[in-house]
Amino acid sequence: MTPIVLAIACLMLVTLGYASLCAGSPFGNCRKCNGLGHHLHYDRKGRPKRGKRCRRCKGRGKRVRVGRWIYNRASRIYREGTR
Repeated sequence: MTPIVLAIACLMLVTLGYASLCAGSPFGNCRKCNGLGHHLHYDRKGRPKRGKRCRRCKGRGKRVRVGRWIYNRASRIYREGTR
C-alpha cells in the first residue's frame, strides 16, 4: 500500500468512527464543567463545594456533539428547502 492510500484509509476510519459515535450518543459531557452541571469551588481546607450553575450547558452537564450539531443543521436546511 502506498502511504497516500493508507492515510486516506485512516482518515475514513476516524471519520466513520466519529459519525457512529455521534449517531449512537449525540450528547457528550460539557467541557467546561466536566459533566457536573456546575463549577467546583474549594474552601480553605481544600474541600470541594458546589459553585454556580454552568452557563455553557445551562446546568445539564451534557452538550450536543459538534458532528451531531452539523448533521442537525444540514437536515433542517434540507427539510426547509424541500417544502
